[in-house]
This record gives sequence, structure tokens and C-alpha cells, in this order.
Amino acid sequence: MPAFLNNSPLTQIRYAPLSELAQIDVAPGPNQISREDGKRRIVVTANVRGRDLGSFVGDAQRQVVEKIKLPAGYWIGWGGQFEQLVSATQRLTIVVPIALLLIFILLFLSLGSAADALLVFSGVPLALTGGILALLLRGIPLSISAGIGFIALSGVAVLNGLVIITFIEKLRKEGQSIIDAVREGALTRLRPVLMTALVASLGFVPMAIATGAGAEVQRPLATVVIGGIISSTLLTLLVLPALYVLFRRENGERDELSQSTSNGVAT
Repeated sequence: MPAFLNNSPLTQIRYAPLSELAQIDVAPGPNQISREDGKRRIVVTANVRGRDLGSFVGDAQRQVVEKIKLPAGYWIGWGGQFEQLVSATQRLTIVVPIALLLIFILLFLSLGSAADALLVFSGVPLALTGGILALLLRGIPLSISAGIGFIALSGVAVLNGLVIITFIEKLRKEGQSIIDAVREGALTRLRPVLMTALVASLGFVPMAIATGAGAEVQRPLATVVIGGIISSTLLTLLVLPALYVLFRRENGERDELSQSTSNGVAT
């Protein structure tokens, strides 16, 4: 109870109930009033589990637009990890094309031919396809860490293709025919390609099955790399030699093969 002092010579203490001074009601309200740029700010937090953050925020935004009408002077902003996701996605749209372009330039400088560079670079799409299928099989949504895995996967896929194509080109310069060079090159480089694929894929297995702190970042990256390496290895060992034979014949070496074959038959 508040105390009041009067002006009488003898000071006396008088009490008044608080109900006579104010009306008190119990009602829900914020336990803390925060301000930003001179405006009140209320933060609503949520932990997303079992699905990706981007689709969750997309559904939440649609529900807010359909079911909530904000009074004048109010607005909603989506921040936190979603804001970081949007920023990282914008950066990846710039980084990924630049990384792929640099890979192609390095292939061209290494092989000295745009056709051979495109041939080796063809391993990237199949590798990316394997990574996407691996994500679908495990039910893991596409995330920023998965995008980083795709960049790393592109380098591994190109490396394996470069190992075989450079060896085949070496055999061709030694005078072997296309078929013989492709067959010997694929068989000779089988072990190095498999070793590279096994080392890269087995090294990511602990990350792929992780369940502790940070697993939501490790699992997508490892899943993309493992699935993409499997598909890119199949391409490198089976499809890439066949494409090499096809492209070389289409580029005019078919006549050389047919001529050498006819000479052998005539002899």
C-alpha cells in the first residue's frame, strides 16, 4: 500500500488501497518489449525438424498471407537461419557457374582441345544426377551443404575422366588404333579410378550416417558425394570410353579406321 504524508505538524501515515488508484486486469502480453530503429519488435521462433527450412518457411508464408490480416503499421520479416539460407543461395548461384567454368578452362588448358574438354566434362551431369538420386533415396532435402557437395563432386568426376582420356591420348600418339587404345586405357586406368572413388566415398561414410550435433549439415554433403561418385565412376569406366570412340569417329577418324581395316583385309 502506498503511504502519503500530510502537512499537519504531527506527521501521520495514511494508507489507500491500490484499487482506488488504478484498475488492474490480468491479460496475456509480451514479457519483454524490444525495439529496433525506434519501432517495437516481437520475435517468434521455431525449430524445424523433419523437413528442409526453405519449404517450411514457404508454407508458413502462404499460411500467413491467407489467414492473417495485419493492422496498419505492422509487417512481418523472416530472419534467422532462413535469412542466411537466402543469402547463401544467392551466393551459390554465382559461385557454382564460376566453378564449372573454371573446371572447363582447366580441362581445355590440360587437353588442348575443346572437344576433349567437353568429353571429360560430360562426367559432371551424370555425377550430379547420382547425387540427386542419393538425396531422394534417403529423403534428404536439397540444402546449402548439398550444393557444396555438388561442387566437390564435380572436381572428383572430372579428375577420373581426365585420368582415362589423357592415357588414351598417349596410346593414340604411340600409334594404336582407337579401339585398342580405348580398351587398353580403360583396363589400365581401372585401378586408379576405383581407388580414387573408394577413398573419396568411404571417407564420407561416417558423415553420411552421423546423428550427433551438426549431422544436418554433414549428411546432405556426404550423401551427395557418395551417390555422385558411384554414378560418375560408372560413367568414367563404361560410358566415357564409348563416347570417346563415337566422337573420334564422327570427327573423321572413321575413314582412317575403315581404311586400315580394308588394307588389312586386302593383305
